[in-house]
Amino acid sequence: MENTHAKRHIIIQQVIVVAAVLLVFKVATLQIFDSTYRQQAEARTLDKKTLYPSRGLIYDRNGKLLVYNNPIYDIRETHNSIDPAMDTAKFCQLLGIKKQEFLEKVEKDWGVRYSRAVPFTFQKYVSPTRFAALQESLYEFPGFSEVLRSVRGYSYPNAAHALGYMSEVNRAKVEENESVYSVGDYIGTTGIERTYESALRGKKGNSYVLKDNLGREVLSDQLGNLNIPATSGVDIQISLDIELQAFGEALLNGKKGSIVCIEPGTGEVLAMVSSPGFDPSDLAIHRGRSKAFAALQKDTLKPFFDRSVMAAYSPGSIFKPVLALIAMQEGVLTPNRTIYCDGAYHYKTRSYGCHDHPVPYNVAIALGHSCNSYFFQSFRDIIEKEGFKMADRGLRNLNQHLEDFGLGKRLGIDLPNEKSGNIPQPEFYDRLYGKNVWRSTYILSLGIGQGELELTTLQMANLAAIIGNRGHYYTPHLIKRFVSELRVIPDEFNVRHNVHIDLEHFGPVIEGMAMAVTQGTATSAYLPNVEVCGKTGTSQNPHGKDHSVFFGFAPRDNPQIAVAVYVENGGWGSSYAVPIGGLMIEKYLNQRIADNRKWLENRILEAEIISKP
Repeated sequence: MENTHAKRHIIIQQVIVVAAVLLVFKVATLQIFDSTYRQQAEARTLDKKTLYPSRGLIYDRNGKLLVYNNPIYDIRETHNSIDPAMDTAKFCQLLGIKKQEFLEKVEKDWGVRYSRAVPFTFQKYVSPTRFAALQESLYEFPGFSEVLRSVRGYSYPNAAHALGYMSEVNRAKVEENESVYSVGDYIGTTGIERTYESALRGKKGNSYVLKDNLGREVLSDQLGNLNIPATSGVDIQISLDIELQAFGEALLNGKKGSIVCIEPGTGEVLAMVSSPGFDPSDLAIHRGRSKAFAALQKDTLKPFFDRSVMAAYSPGSIFKPVLALIAMQEGVLTPNRTIYCDGAYHYKTRSYGCHDHPVPYNVAIALGHSCNSYFFQSFRDIIEKEGFKMADRGLRNLNQHLEDFGLGKRLGIDLPNEKSGNIPQPEFYDRLYGKNVWRSTYILSLGIGQGELELTTLQMANLAAIIGNRGHYYTPHLIKRFVSELRVIPDEFNVRHNVHIDLEHFGPVIEGMAMAVTQGTATSAYLPNVEVCGKTGTSQNPHGKDHSVFFGFAPRDNPQIAVAVYVENGGWGSSYAVPIGGLMIEKYLNQRIADNRKWLENRILEAEIISKP
C-alpha cells in the first residue's frame, strides 16, 4: 500500500516538472528566440489623446456674438519615441522655428518636471494654416503629435472687464480639481468667464489610437469602445447691449470713471463701463499677450481696475433723494415742509455753503435745485430723532434704512471683486471722537453724500432703479439666459427686494428729480420725447478737482433704464456726468442721438480730462 502511494507521488512530481519545463520553454521562445511579438509590441503603441471641448459662446442681449472660439494646435512631444535620425531641418521649417529653439525645447529637466515617456507640450498656439503644412508630414516625425485646442476671439473691442479673460490654470487649481483640470488647461480668470466657468468650459473627452513605429494609425476602429467624445460648453446670453456699451466707452474715452446702466424691471445690467479700459483681444491667449499684460499692469491709470464695481466713491448730492425718502418715512420731514436757505446752513459760528436758488418750500424744489441747507437739516432731524445726545441711535436707524437700499454691502452681481462701499457705523465715530461725545453736527457732511460715505457706481445705479421702481429692486446681474434648456439663471436674480419706504413718499422725490432735469441742475439730460428723472452731484475732492456725478432713470413711469455716471475730476455734475447720462438714456431708448443734440455728443466725445504719462 505504501509503495502504491509513493509511486503516485513520484508520478505527480514528474508531471509538474515536465509542465514547468514546457512553460519555461514557451516563455523563452516568445521572449528570447522568437522576435515576432517583441517586434509587434515595439511597432505598435496605444496613444491616448485628450479631446478638448469647444468653450461656450457668449452673446449680448440682442443676440450679437461677443466671444467665440478660434481653433489652435499644441504640438506634443514624447521624448522616448523620437527618431534620432529625423529630418530636424524639415521639421523646424514646417513649424516655423529655428534649430537652436528646437534643441532647447526637445531637452527638458528629466525626472523633475518632465518624463521621457509622458507627452508634454513642445510648441503652443500653432495656427491652423501652419499646422496644415505640418500635418501632411507629421508621420515622418514619430514622437510628435497634435492636440486641437480652442482659444477666445472677440467680435468687439469692448466690455473687457465684464467679459473677462482666460489664463492657464495654476497648479493649486489643478490639485483642487484633478478630475476637471490638468496642467496646461485654460480657465476663466476674470469677469463672466470666471463666474460661469463651470458652464462655459464643457467636459473633456479622450480618444485612443493604435500607432505603428512610423506614427501611422492602425486598428483604431477596434478601440472605439474606449473613446469618449468631448462635451461642448454651454452658450450663454448676457444682458449687456453691446452697442450701448461701446457708446459708453466712447463717451468716457479720455476720462477716468465709470457708467452703469440697469433695466429696473429685471436687474439686468445693460452697460458697465470702466475707463480707462482695454481691448479684450489684447489678452487673447494665442496672441503673445505677455507684453500687453505687462504694459496694462504698469499703466498708472490702472486699466485693469474695474471702477464700476471696485471703486468706492463719495456720492455727493445724488444721496439727497435717498435721504429725503428716509426722512419722510421716519416722520421728520413732510412733502411740503419749508426749510429756508440764505445761501448757507448755519450752526453756531460755522456756515456750510449752498448756492443761489428759489426758496425750497417743499421736497421737490429742494431736490430740483439741490439745496444743501434743506438736507443738512433733514439729516440732523433723522439723527436727533431720539434726542440731541442720542446721535448713535439715530445713525444706527439711518443705516438700517441704507442697508435696505443695498448700501454698505455687496449687492451680489455675478462678477468677481465687487466691493461693498462704506456706510460709517456709530462705532467708527466712537473711536474717532470718543463714546457718547459726538453729535449730529460732527457728521453733518453725510447729509449731502460726503464724509465717510462711499458707494460703488453699481450701487448708485441700483439706487436709481429702486426710486424708479417705487421701492424695490432685483439683484443686478449680467446673465440673461443659458442657451441650454437644462440650466436656468440663479434663483437669487429673480428675488424681489423691497425697501421699507411707503409708496406715497416716492412721489415728491420723483417730482424733484424730474424738476432737476427740466429746470434745475440736470437740464442737459432733458429729452423732448421722454420724461427723464435725475439728480446731479458734485463730490468734493480734497486732492484735486471735484468729481462729476449723475444718476437717473427714464421714462418717469415704468422706467426702462436706470443709469449712474461718475467722472473723476470732472468738476460740477452738470459738466460731464449729466450729459453722459442723458446721452446714454437717449441712445438706449431712441437707438440714436437726435440731430439737435449732436453738438453735445461731440463735445463729450472730444473732451479729454486726463492724459496718459
